Amino acid sequence: MPALWIAHVTVTDEDAYKKYAEGATEAIAAHGGKFIARGGRFVQLEGKERPRNVVARFPDVETAQRCYHSDVYQAALAQARGASERELMIVETTE
Repeated sequence: MPALWIAHVTVTDEDAYKKYAEGATEAIAAHGGKFIARGGRFVQLEGKERPRNVVARFPDVETAQRCYHSDVYQAALAQARGASERELMIVETTE
């Protein structure tokens, strides 16, 4: 089943986060991920609001996990640490 990688982010250092985004984009593409939402308009109905929300679709949960644990993504993630506050989850879809 396909899976969604869902991130809710507050960026605190734009320059460092841009470096993260470049590396993350490379890692996601290399694992067959495709962005379906990336920082667009949103309406917060419940919970903590984060101004940047990203959703990428992967072939399955395992591929999304491999992407997260890949050397390329982990190198990118080092740029996001200290440059953002974030939550990230992988959710299997029903279709």
